[in-house]
Amino acid sequence: MTGRDRSQPNRLTRPDLASLPSYVPGRNPADLARELGMAEAIKLASNEVPFGPLPGVVEAVAEAAALAHRYPDPAAAALRAALSEQYGVSADRIATGCGSVALAEHLARVTSLPGDEIVYSWRSFEAYPIITATNGATSVRVPNTAGHGHDLTAMAEAVTDQTRLVLVCNPNNPTGTSVRRAELDRFLDAVPDDVLVVLDEAYREFVTDPEVPDGLTAYGDRPNVVVLRTLSKAWGLAGLRIGFLVAHPEVAAAVRKVVTPFSSSTVAQAGAVAALAQAEEVRRRCTLVVAERERVTVALRKLLPEVPESQANFVWLPLAGAAGQGDRAVEFARVCESRGVIVRPFPGEGVRVTIGSPAENDAFLAVAESAL
Repeated sequence: MTGRDRSQPNRLTRPDLASLPSYVPGRNPADLARELGMAEAIKLASNEVPFGPLPGVVEAVAEAAALAHRYPDPAAAALRAALSEQYGVSADRIATGCGSVALAEHLARVTSLPGDEIVYSWRSFEAYPIITATNGATSVRVPNTAGHGHDLTAMAEAVTDQTRLVLVCNPNNPTGTSVRRAELDRFLDAVPDDVLVVLDEAYREFVTDPEVPDGLTAYGDRPNVVVLRTLSKAWGLAGLRIGFLVAHPEVAAAVRKVVTPFSSSTVAQAGAVAALAQAEEVRRRCTLVVAERERVTVALRKLLPEVPESQANFVWLPLAGAAGQGDRAVEFARVCESRGVIVRPFPGEGVRVTIGSPAENDAFLAVAESAL
């Protein structure tokens, strides 16, 4: 055999992946509880809702499990029909997948080749650089504003002839900040028509600011705009992994072409259809989350005035810099874990804290008061 230098290590996989950060999930609360000798720990790290599955979901999943020996519908026809009815868009504009993050990856696949550029704000959703790199594209990171939000003017200026995709996380994960209608209008007008703009609206159901637009109704007529949504957050299906996008029919068809076959299981599709029948209950639950979000924000600002306004189901604690000999964000998360509360630190930047039940939030605030 010739042609390859066998003396070089690690040649079975792409060498550029060595520098790629891994996605960091929330820690298992059962493991922490065992470490601390507690009955249970509180997990406020993964932006899950605390209410349990919606009515009818468990029953639909159990019934669908009887067909586990059969492949699921690869077209997700029943689910797309339910989404079409729920959101008032035609089914040919909808693609479904294994969470909205998988659909973001598929959008990168259908738009970008090696050497092409994907523009996004930073800090934003930590999967964006992973998605970009694994598709061979080039990340163009535009720093957040001083208020921890997207700098859309700078993002528009970052678009070049090599740009194929722009990701706008609204509300932004992990900071909770949002861009409003006027600035988003200007941004979309400035982006060339041959560049796809993805409005990642995973937390749309928690938005209460009337100036933060609903991408489906505000920009659904723009061929180069895609709206990403998920059923993992407000709809309580994090464990079933169902997301969807709404796009121009040509874009949606391209995404459906590259989706991994059968990646949305039969039980996930059935659970999603059952959940979509509970829109009123979702609105009720979101109202409870928003009320707790406001209460937690007010309490935190007494300790850390720089906490930004959140339109999601989490809050952001800007804890950049060092604390003593360590990182402020990491140290704060460590103190929380020592008291049985799991939060999500972003080293050197801040901490994201999910809004849980009132009792869970009280436990977190008690730790925060002592730690801050």
